[in-house]
Amino acid sequence: MPFANFKTIRALILDMDGVLWRGPQAIGDLPAIFNKIASLEWKVILATNNATTTIEQNLTKVASFGVNLEYWQVINSPQVAARHLSHLHPGGGPVYVIGEEGLIHTLETAGFTHNQEGALAVVVGMDRNFTYQKLLAATLLIRSGVPLIATNTDRTFPIPGGLLAPGAGSLVAALETSSDTRAEVMGKPSPEMYLAALERLGTSPQETLVVGDRLETDIAGAQAIGCPTALVLSGVTSLVAAQAWSPPANLILPDLTSLVDMASTRQ
Repeated sequence: MPFANFKTIRALILDMDGVLWRGPQAIGDLPAIFNKIASLEWKVILATNNATTTIEQNLTKVASFGVNLEYWQVINSPQVAARHLSHLHPGGGPVYVIGEEGLIHTLETAGFTHNQEGALAVVVGMDRNFTYQKLLAATLLIRSGVPLIATNTDRTFPIPGGLLAPGAGSLVAALETSSDTRAEVMGKPSPEMYLAALERLGTSPQETLVVGDRLETDIAGAQAIGCPTALVLSGVTSLVAAQAWSPPANLILPDLTSLVDMASTRQ
């Protein structure tokens, strides 16, 4: 479906990996990109399934590329998982975590400590120190009736050189296989992250353009709640795959620079 009317857009929800950067490398001139976004008078939130880093670390990384954002302008899957757990267990408690600093820190801030004993849930994110012992411990908990909560099911993530590394979804798949249980997914394409972002932005879905590099999470999640979408080819998705996706993204562009340049000329 063609997309021509940028005048209805008041805000952007941007994915990070594959949109703003690949690993340590920025994709494009980020200060120039964000200056153009500001000139368009668009609000911005960064929304990522990445569960390995804290909000503070994300802000520091953006700042290292010359862009300064506020705390409210970043939302990640650990925050959504913590909010979900807080609704179920307002007093907090122990949870068994397969994940890294970003996930553990966010859960602790919400009152949930990493502990196998008496675990209220198994919470899984990306874990580059994943072992068979962790798989075994989590599987036994899940088979005893403890719910399995996944920050995201991204199978891969982009790294420099155009390569793809295994993502959190590969660990979630292992746990689902070993426990015969489907995970509750907190990150994209589940709607919770986008709904929280819209609440912060104060905009409707129709006024909010979602930009991502992954069809089955970024684009599918946005389409499910009625946001217009832009698929950028700077991350994990090829042009062939993008053109085969149904329903198609409203825009398919090489990168975020192309998007803001197009919007600037059509205002």
